[in-house]
Amino acid sequence: MHIPDGFLDAPTSIGTGLLAVGATALALRRARRELGETGPVLAGLVACFIFAVQMVNFPVGAGTSGHLLGGALAAVLVGPWTGVLVMTTVLLVQGLVFADGGLTALGANITDMGIVGVLVGYLVARGVLAVLPRRPASVVPAAALGGLVSVPAAALAFTAMYAVGGAAPIPLGSLAAAMIGWHLVIGIGEAVITAAVVSAVVASRPDLVHVARHLVPDLELVDADGRRTTVRADAPAGRRRARVTPRFAGGLLATSLLVGGGLSLLASNHPDGLEYVGERLGFGSTAVESATASSPLADYSLAWLGGGAGATMAAGVIGVLLTLALGILLSSLAHRGGAPEEGDDDRSPVGAGATRRDG
Repeated sequence: MHIPDGFLDAPTSIGTGLLAVGATALALRRARRELGETGPVLAGLVACFIFAVQMVNFPVGAGTSGHLLGGALAAVLVGPWTGVLVMTTVLLVQGLVFADGGLTALGANITDMGIVGVLVGYLVARGVLAVLPRRPASVVPAAALGGLVSVPAAALAFTAMYAVGGAAPIPLGSLAAAMIGWHLVIGIGEAVITAAVVSAVVASRPDLVHVARHLVPDLELVDADGRRTTVRADAPAGRRRARVTPRFAGGLLATSLLVGGGLSLLASNHPDGLEYVGERLGFGSTAVESATASSPLADYSLAWLGGGAGATMAAGVIGVLLTLALGILLSSLAHRGGAPEEGDDDRSPVGAGATRRDG
């Protein structure tokens, strides 16, 4: 659902740009506590994974396709403030390097997918968790429903932006019905992907899932000298830091490289939901080429290789690594410079050479 340049007028683009800058600045300040749980590396890994999976458009029907938005997935895994940073990272790389989404519409895309998608997905997931049994497995259906709802919510947010400053006069009722209708269907795919990823992480490392951390049993920590410390499940986040092991990090990065550099070749060529609705309702022709269309990686194909499967694979690999680096950089800035919150404590026994054991 990447908004191209031309769909929205200049005042709306500027307004959403200011909103995106403000939200990102606030997230940089407020994400410190979330990042204190796992550190910046996990946020970078989640960002590059979402980038990779977004390259794989899946067919929806009637000549249209959809792809993962990822806001709910990011919020569930790393928290809502870090989730905003994750999605901002993905959209920056896509817009500035791959000409995916407009340059002047970058603020609108961050607002739509990086703010609305993240916060709606997170709030729905937490609401569902409040009524489900208190165990880590409950996170999977909660995340799935968060993902399902977040997609039409983002579609409705685009409709609101278009109502304020759309480039072509069209019936807003028709736009809302088409956007929400198609993106409800796309939301089913979002829910399936989100559930599959969260299920895999919960099964192996539930302590790395932000919304599952209060559901994880008490931990027994053993330091390098063999001393044991029990950390209660309801301890402050800063005292329950979970270590991202090289094995976990390597596995998630390898999966991202495989998806972005391999499975992306299977992506559907049909227009996505927003493009399809634009074509049907007559405002698709208002789109203009992004200022970054001359990038050597535009359209997810490395121009130096002359097109074809190899060019797409190389672009996917480069994109994954760029997103990983930028994601770690932004998260590190937030981790070091963000405002400390109540319960934030960097003196966690984990991260000081301690080993986690379930109690």
